[in-house]
Amino acid sequence: MSLPVFSHAACLAHDTGPGHAECAARLQAVTELLRARHPDLEWIEAPRATRGQLLRVHTDTLLHAVLETRPSHRIWLDPDTVLSPASAEAGLRAAGAVAAAVDMVLSGEVKRAFCAVRPPGHHATTSAAMGFCLFNSIAVGAAHALEKYGLSRIAIADFDVHHGNGTQAIFDNEPRVVFASSHQLPLYPDSGHASDRGVQNIFNAPLPPGAGSAQFRAAWRERLLPQLDAFRPQLVMISAGFDAHRLDPLAQLELEAEDFAWITRELVALAERHADGRVVSSLEGGYDLQGLSESCAAHVGALSAA
Repeated sequence: MSLPVFSHAACLAHDTGPGHAECAARLQAVTELLRARHPDLEWIEAPRATRGQLLRVHTDTLLHAVLETRPSHRIWLDPDTVLSPASAEAGLRAAGAVAAAVDMVLSGEVKRAFCAVRPPGHHATTSAAMGFCLFNSIAVGAAHALEKYGLSRIAIADFDVHHGNGTQAIFDNEPRVVFASSHQLPLYPDSGHASDRGVQNIFNAPLPPGAGSAQFRAAWRERLLPQLDAFRPQLVMISAGFDAHRLDPLAQLELEAEDFAWITRELVALAERHADGRVVSSLEGGYDLQGLSESCAAHVGALSAA
């Protein structure tokens, strides 16, 4: 079976307004290039996340704010994060995509799946939408895997240029989940220090502005991948942000598309060693349309490889 890609038209309707970096054109660029470069992908309509799935990682107060505000026009939840009339549906479909991808992978139907969705998720905390993110989709999927399938070891790898502070905070005291992140520091949200350890399940490799391929690959090869290997995960999940690309306007790392293909191959190999090859990846950041789409296509190509 070809690689399944979960997406939904509702993710395009989330309206962040003129000039906002996290815009529908991002997902349009990604899906157009994926269809052109990888015509054998199986596109699947993402379901809505259920309230129960969301409540495993979020408070009822956050659900109320996102799902029941029902704004008639765009409103701001924080200086970066917009709630438009169509945003609740987009958030439900983005989180639902990851949960559905987990179901498909853990049922044994496929080994790997990708979620081409927006808004991104990894900044959303238990109780707050922030940093363009409404719900923490990767956390919803991981909690779904823990609860429904009884897994005891899940690895979340996050190579977005911004630290996944929400994901770290949600699983900071959860020994069944290891979180490993490379990211630029200093940079929003100014978290993700190497000294953060959680319950010995948090591993951060901050990179300075201007760092490129050599530093990125060394961080994963020498610090992060060995920790994931030692954990022997039963499922590998990826917060796939592509804003560490050299063209991205919101950060100052110098990666190329091939660097994302490289880390994806490393994570797939790790999953083959420990997790029967099982990988679920979900789109996070990336704000230069060319850098984002080229990097995402390289990532999906590596996920698709036999």
